[in-house]
Amino acid sequence: MKNKKLLAEICEVAGAPGHEQRVREIVLREVKGLVDEIKTDNMGNVVAIKKGQENKRVMIAAHMDEIGFIVTHIDDNGFIYFHTLGGFDPKTLTAQRVIIHGKKDIIGVMGTKPIHLMSTADRAKVPTIKDFFVDTGRSKEELEKLISVGDTITRERKMIEMGDCLNCKSLDNRVSVFILIEMLKELQNPPYDVYAVFTVQEEIGIRGANVSSMDINPDFGFGLDTTIAFDTPGSTKQEQVSALGEGACIKVMDSSTVCDYRMVAFMKEISKKKKIKTQLEILPAGGTDTAGIQRMNPGGSIVGAVSIPTRHIHQVIEMVHKKDVRDSIDLLRHCVENLNNYDWNFK
Repeated sequence: MKNKKLLAEICEVAGAPGHEQRVREIVLREVKGLVDEIKTDNMGNVVAIKKGQENKRVMIAAHMDEIGFIVTHIDDNGFIYFHTLGGFDPKTLTAQRVIIHGKKDIIGVMGTKPIHLMSTADRAKVPTIKDFFVDTGRSKEELEKLISVGDTITRERKMIEMGDCLNCKSLDNRVSVFILIEMLKELQNPPYDVYAVFTVQEEIGIRGANVSSMDINPDFGFGLDTTIAFDTPGSTKQEQVSALGEGACIKVMDSSTVCDYRMVAFMKEISKKKKIKTQLEILPAGGTDTAGIQRMNPGGSIVGAVSIPTRHIHQVIEMVHKKDVRDSIDLLRHCVENLNNYDWNFK
C-alpha cells in the first residue's frame, strides 16, 4: 500500500464534529491540482469537482470528523467534565490519553474511581460516561488561562503497522478520506461530473452530507465509510457483517439506507469484471452519509456505498487491512468511470 505516511497524518490529526479544520487543511492541500474546482461551503464541507463528459452528477462523500468530546465544566480542583460528540462505548475510555484543544493543545488522561476503592456493586456496574473526568495535572486557575467550556477533546493515538494491517484512532472515517484522495489521483476521464465531498459532522447526524446533497442534487452517489468487521473470537458467521482481508464491501443496507438494487448489481458486476475482491455488507445498526446523498435532494439519487471492513470501531485501536484499502480505491474508481455503461432503467 502506497502513501501510508499520508494516511497516518490524516488519522492522527484532530477533528471532532464541527471542528474539522485541521483535517480540512490536509484535504485542501492534497486535492489541489487533482480537480477542476474546489470550494468550501458554509458548514465546512470541502467539495472537489472533476468535470466529466456528460451533464450528470456523481456525489461521493467521506466524512472528516471523528468521535470526540466537548468541555462542559472545570471543577475547583482542575478536573474537566465533558459531553460526547458522537457514539461512545464508555468502557473503551478507561486509561486513555486525550488532547484538549484550547488556546493550545493540552494532554490529559481519562480518570475514574480506582478499582481498589470500589465496592463489589461498583465493580459489577457497567461504566457510564458520567463516571469519567479528564485529569491534566493542572490547577483550575492554570487551566482556565488555556481552555474553556466549548473546547473540543479528541483521543490520542499514533498509527502503527500490525502484520498486513494498520491500527490507529479515527480510521473511522479518515481511511475513507484517504481513499477518496487516492481515487482522485487515479481517476481518468469520468463520464459524469464527479463531486468528491469531504463532509463534516457525520458522527452526530450526517449533517454535512445532507447540506451538500441538497446543493449538488446528484444523479448518482456513493457513500464511503468504515463498517463493522466482527471477525474476532466470540463472533458467528451470521453476525460478522464483514471480515478483514476479504475485500472492499458493497453495501446492501444499513439502518439508514437501503441501497438502490441497481447500484448493488452494478457494483457487483464491476467487481467481477475488474477482478476486485469484494464482500456484501448488511449492517443492522448504524448509518452513513449514504442516506443524505440518497434522500436530501429533489427526486433522490441512485446510491450505493463502498465500505471498508474495520475491527474495533469507535475505539483508539481501529484496524483495517491494507489489501481492503487498495480494493476500495479500485472499486470506487472503476464504478465512477463506468457509470455510463450500465442500463439504469427500472426492471
